[in-house]
Amino acid sequence: MELNWDKVNGLMPVIIQDARTLRVLMLGYMNEEALGQTQQSGLVTFYSRTQQKLWTKGETSGNSLHVQDIHYDCDGDTLLITALNDGPTCHLGRESCFPESPKNNPFIKKLETVIDESFKTKSPNSYTYNLYVEGIKEMAKKVTEEAGEVAISAVTDDGRVKEESADLIYHLLVMLRKMDVSFSEVIDVLEARATK
Repeated sequence: MELNWDKVNGLMPVIIQDARTLRVLMLGYMNEEALGQTQQSGLVTFYSRTQQKLWTKGETSGNSLHVQDIHYDCDGDTLLITALNDGPTCHLGRESCFPESPKNNPFIKKLETVIDESFKTKSPNSYTYNLYVEGIKEMAKKVTEEAGEVAISAVTDDGRVKEESADLIYHLLVMLRKMDVSFSEVIDVLEARATK
């Protein structure tokens, strides 16, 4: 399918979406030249309607958008670009121009926040805080134990593989947060490996 530039009077709306979280970051416009430059450089380039010229996102702020994929809709008159950003996308310093736009599976981030809060509140009744106090060696032992339970559950097909996997992920997150590592950094490593 060809893009329908005539339908949009030569200026196509472009939705930019975070390639990791699938959060909508911004809306811009491209003419054919801007799209060509975007495809050639790998950096999102728009056509500024107010300045009547091409501008590459990040050329002044340093917060570039690195293209991962380009898609077009069923009518060929709108583009969807998934990208990775070097910093805030919004000119107000926010990640997104749509501050309330949803993210893909934000639960892990919420769980990390709960774990961090448990570390700070220092409640002796908190299982998470007690793991924190026991230290990294005990956390590592717990991760090993939970990994073993996942493997045993898978081999014996006891119907508990989901529950055991949840326990493993929870304990892994606790250990990572103790080490000040976020799960998104682990995802970054997986993504880097996938591109090799």
